[in-house]
Amino acid sequence: MPGVFNLSVDQAVREAQEAHALGVPGVILFGLPEKKDEVATGAWEENGIVQRAARAIKTEVPEMLLIGDVCLCEYMSHGHCGIVEGVGSARPLGAAVANPPLAGTDYEILNDATLELLARTSVSLARAGIDIIAPSDMMDGRVAAIRKALDEAGFENTPILSYAAKFASAFYGPFREAADSAPQFGDRRSYQMDGANVREAMREIALDIEEGADMVMIKPAMPYLDVIAAACQRFDLPIAAYQVSGEYAMIEAAARNNWIDRDRVIMESLTSIRRAGASIILTYYAKDAAKLLA
Repeated sequence: MPGVFNLSVDQAVREAQEAHALGVPGVILFGLPEKKDEVATGAWEENGIVQRAARAIKTEVPEMLLIGDVCLCEYMSHGHCGIVEGVGSARPLGAAVANPPLAGTDYEILNDATLELLARTSVSLARAGIDIIAPSDMMDGRVAAIRKALDEAGFENTPILSYAAKFASAFYGPFREAADSAPQFGDRRSYQMDGANVREAMREIALDIEEGADMVMIKPAMPYLDVIAAACQRFDLPIAAYQVSGEYAMIEAAARNNWIDRDRVIMESLTSIRRAGASIILTYYAKDAAKLLA
């Protein structure tokens, strides 16, 4: 991903300052911890990398809107978005293990046991200054669990931007490499969505809204413009779309080979997402777009 880097906390502050100066209203934070384990400790500990970055950015750029991605894959040693248990093992539900299951063996993603970690992560991020909680794990019931935990912790007014329709996509490849979050075995198709099934996407969005989501996200963006359009016609709340790493990488690769006009394609791709109905766009081109629009 040319021009995109993993940043230290001080560099993240400078990046936020530059983005704010260009008129970018918000940033979303992802974390890459020093250590990973089987219960995603780095995601919910009070001194986690995202928590430290949020506090630092809010100190220097208090006007910047901070969105906190809530997923466990970057913090799990096995790279899945939830607690893993080998099928038929003697381990209790959610128990930490020294070695996760190997490729080719049976395993299970423990949905309900994962909800506690997602809720704990959300409260920790809100305490650190995150303005919007954005769960992207695709566990069933996570919005209700997070809403309950936030309310009980005194964050009743902290909104939830749910990745309600996150498809099992090949377009995530560059991000997974950068975040070292690719699954060490199996894949995520058991909890991410089938790209051929738009009706399931509508059901998932409706369920998250019922559970208390204030906004919903569709990811990826350009391969799913029809889903964005369908969601905007059906649901009366803000719809966000995420122009993901693979979309970015393809544009950059074509531009570097002089096959396309980079600036025009950036704006054309973002316009297509907006035309489909998205009122919020997450994109690696935010600063480029701000400069082109100035």
